[in-house]
Amino acid sequence: MNLSFANKVALVTGAGLGMGLATAKAFAEAGAAVVLADVNEEAIRAATAELVSAGHQALAVPCNVADEAEVAAMIEQTVAAYGRLDAAFNNAGVMTPAAETADVSGGEYERVTSINLRGVWNCMKYELLQMRQQGSGAIVNNSSMGGLMGTPLRAIYGATKFGVIGLTRSAAREYAAQGIRINAICPGSIETPMVADMLAKDWIALEDMVEGNALKRLGRPEEIASAVLWLCSPGASFVVGHALVVDGGAIA
Repeated sequence: MNLSFANKVALVTGAGLGMGLATAKAFAEAGAAVVLADVNEEAIRAATAELVSAGHQALAVPCNVADEAEVAAMIEQTVAAYGRLDAAFNNAGVMTPAAETADVSGGEYERVTSINLRGVWNCMKYELLQMRQQGSGAIVNNSSMGGLMGTPLRAIYGATKFGVIGLTRSAAREYAAQGIRINAICPGSIETPMVADMLAKDWIALEDMVEGNALKRLGRPEEIASAVLWLCSPGASFVVGHALVVDGGAIA
């Protein structure tokens, strides 16, 4: 299976840490020019410098995906630097504290949906404008296993992740005939800074996180990166509108 991205351009949001950083590195190692986008400017500039020093093409673009104007500028900078956009991983997202649905504030609802759902739509909109012009491209949106099953105490988070799958499937049917494939990935519990923060704040125990997991361990960011690259590759040329579960068997 050919996972080479030589002469291709890839964009990763939420690229400063965790799954986003691992995926940006994987794209670069596969030969792509990579744009790393994140609200954490320090993190992406450090990661970009590391990639460039290793001989890769990489560009850091600070971006808040909840801000449509910033997303539009991110795509403009990508095309100005590299001339096109071949693959995008819309990964940026946030978690909510555990709380019953009735106890979640309106402000928290707006915060989470603006990033996890509106942010994905913002990115898709401007990525698709460029890819439609090219007549080619592949997009992977980061949902969650929480986008496929109910998760008590995290209804708002789950709603955004269900919404990501809805956006993915509908847009996939719109754009497949135009040479653009759109899919989603649904990670389980992955060893990322977000999960480490949840554990540190006692939002959940590690034992509970892996209890229903057939492999009885957290996933690694590199395991998500591998799946994203496959979905963006010619090896997945007949995969359209799919929500790929990478969760160690947690919802099997």
